[in-house]
Amino acid sequence: MKTTLDIDDELLVRAKAFSARERKSLTRLIEEGLRLRMRRTAAGSTKAKPGLAIHQGKGGLVKAVNPLSNRSLLDVADDVS
Repeated sequence: MKTTLDIDDELLVRAKAFSARERKSLTRLIEEGLRLRMRRTAAGSTKAKPGLAIHQGKGGLVKAVNPLSNRSLLDVADDVS
């Protein structure tokens, strides 16, 4: 099947040079790249993604800590460490 692609000029120059060194057509090089990319994406989607760690602590913030103030949070963080 024929199609038209808009490819970055520099990338196209590099791809043509690479395909010449490999003695492959540009079409074959693009097909291989697409196959590799799709295979990697398909393989990655089967892996279970780790869940987010959720802290189940109780009590909330220390009194006098303003959660909307970076300075307040940093001051408390400095006291803890």
